[in-house]
Amino acid sequence: MAYTYDPQNIFARILRGEIPNKTVVETAHTLVFHDIHPHAPVHVLAIPKGAYVNFDHFAAEASAEEIVDFHRTVAQVIVDLGLSGEAGYRGITNAGKAGLQEVPHYHMHILGGRVLGRLVDPA
Repeated sequence: MAYTYDPQNIFARILRGEIPNKTVVETAHTLVFHDIHPHAPVHVLAIPKGAYVNFDHFAAEASAEEIVDFHRTVAQVIVDLGLSGEAGYRGITNAGKAGLQEVPHYHMHILGGRVLGRLVDPA
């Protein structure tokens, strides 16, 4: 599916330095920062620096270098934040209207630091 990227979305503005953030780590292709409205003791967002709307857009069109950098950066952040192994964490990405995506820039929420409950309430 073809996606139209909105360069005025909040994450694009963060990447351009127009909006400050509390950076956890930044690489050539990825930015990880603390969520301004955390839902768990640990709640960070990982975003690719490229203009991708959601996961399937990123997976289909990002370069191999971008994909590897994003996933390895997320993996290292999980370790650095003490969430790996038995501690546990949840990685969430929302897409589109039914997925309740609020910002049209691919991002992964990484949450941990407590038991998080059910992923999706049964219908």
